[in-house]
Amino acid sequence: MPTPSDPLLHLIARAEALLTRLEAVLPHPLTAPDWAAAIAFRYRKRGGAGLIEPVRHVAPIRLAALVEVEPQKERLLRNTRQFVDGYGANNVLLTGARGTGKSSLIKACLNEFADRGLRLIEVDKTDLVDLPDIVDLVAERPERFIVFCDDLSFDEGEPGYKALKSILDGSVSQSSDNVLIYATSNRRHLLPEYMKENLSYKHLDNGEVHPGEVVEEKISLSERFGLWVSFYPFSQDEYLAIVAQWLRSFSVPETAIVAARQESLVWALERGSRSGRVAFQFAKDYSGRHHA
Repeated sequence: MPTPSDPLLHLIARAEALLTRLEAVLPHPLTAPDWAAAIAFRYRKRGGAGLIEPVRHVAPIRLAALVEVEPQKERLLRNTRQFVDGYGANNVLLTGARGTGKSSLIKACLNEFADRGLRLIEVDKTDLVDLPDIVDLVAERPERFIVFCDDLSFDEGEPGYKALKSILDGSVSQSSDNVLIYATSNRRHLLPEYMKENLSYKHLDNGEVHPGEVVEEKISLSERFGLWVSFYPFSQDEYLAIVAQWLRSFSVPETAIVAARQESLVWALERGSRSGRVAFQFAKDYSGRHHA
């Protein structure tokens, strides 16, 4: 029987302390959150372990609040409705000019179909390597899940690139029927493109042009999204219409909205952009000053 001073007891105590420290840093299996706690969730890494956390206050934006993007709205709404109804639907890549409503449109679709079981899990691009674990976790759930990647782009060699590529199309295991990936990006092909890559194109005698391997690799990810939705810079009239829509949502009277036109144009000129984001920022400022 070993005594308290026995070297064996001392060794066991040190081993237990070491195991405790190792357990704190080793990755743990992904556990399910309380799915009834929210309609949107975030995937986060804490101490080497992945967690899906509920978003307590989801942006309340509605589809009617988004104007001057009707074609884009119609395409995304149709795809999302098909998905919620259990019919065929595609992963979606929303690309184009900044501040034109790409992310807002996804959030509005979530609010539109949340009461029919649609849920959203936001995943940062650095955590896309864990995407297969997230898909496996929700595979047996009755809800329909959108995995949302905002402002997605990759540099050469980033690990999340291959994980996303495999989940979209190419993995041995098929992605769950209750999961779609919606991503926004300012880059059409999600990877940086360089002038020197044009030299890899092959020009045939009959006039055909074939991209080289580097270009093909960069296109291969974006083309795995079944639906592309493109956004374009707003004209002055479109920008003014968006400003007016936001001012109405802030309960600014029509006479004040008309009076705000010139000021909203100056606001956009100072920022070098007539985006929907700039229109929203002006409307917040103007409505605050008007009501005050």
